[in-house]
Amino acid sequence: MSTLTYPEVGATRLGPLPRGYHHLHHRSAVGRGPADFAAAGAAITEWRMHRASGARVEASARRAEPGGRVRVSLGLGPLRFTAPCEVIWTAYGEDGRTGFGYGTLAGHPERGEECFVVDLADDGTVWFTVLAFSRPASWYARLGGPLVPVVQHWYARRLGRTLRRIVAAG
Repeated sequence: MSTLTYPEVGATRLGPLPRGYHHLHHRSAVGRGPADFAAAGAAITEWRMHRASGARVEASARRAEPGGRVRVSLGLGPLRFTAPCEVIWTAYGEDGRTGFGYGTLAGHPERGEECFVVDLADDGTVWFTVLAFSRPASWYARLGGPLVPVVQHWYARRLGRTLRRIVAAG
């Protein structure tokens, strides 16, 4: 039985994103060709991208799989925000796409869903995309108001830069 905190499960995979939420869409090029695509996909689905960006990750499995649980935490010292999530869908190379989407569980400061995917375009470019919808679930997320989307965009850009470095290190 799922304990996800929102009803629109799977919207980051199939779209459209639901109304009534803040939407995030970040896309950046992280490499070229099948080898970079494979490296980027593995870094995303094995949690290495998140960890290399400075997040702490506690996952129930080595790589993202539907039903898997993950706790991502960000912050410094005792000031740390923890985000419990459940992986709700994965793609492993299907149609030139690798990645996953996870949804929020009780205790997450937001309600919603986020996905992290790489796509191999026809021209060989490897594109990294973060797509999300969310709204505040905690008092501190509500208090953050307009600052929360700014932080979400900053973190998405940071993940893109981190993934680009991982791929380049090959």
